[in-house]
Amino acid sequence: MNITLEQAEKAIAVAKKASQERDELTALAVVDTGGNLIAFARMDGAYIMSIDTALGKAYTALALNIDTIDLNSYIQPGQVLFGAGLTLQQSRSLVPYAGGVLLRCKGEVIGALGVSGARTAQADHEIALPALTELEQS
Repeated sequence: MNITLEQAEKAIAVAKKASQERDELTALAVVDTGGNLIAFARMDGAYIMSIDTALGKAYTALALNIDTIDLNSYIQPGQVLFGAGLTLQQSRSLVPYAGGVLLRCKGEVIGALGVSGARTAQADHEIALPALTELEQS
């Protein structure tokens, strides 16, 4: 099962609202289970670099089947992904920083959401969380 455009747009809208409530300017990307971009938004004033980073976070979550916040321990010195962060290669970028979350509907992964541009990666992750709840309830 893949995320629909309607679901992707709903995830973007919910995350955008969370960004606004936190006074953050972010880019928001939703990919399907194949890692293909389905929906995207960049808030006015969000950093240009946040475009590729948001897409990379979504792809990384999907490709590794894990919310990117859970990769934090792997990117520390001496760990397996140390030095691997922010390898931007268009839509197939490895971005192992918080802000990429798996999207599920009825318990099944249907895609991923990437958020980038907030003051911290932790804030990116927290902005994504309301979209998870919204899709799980639909």
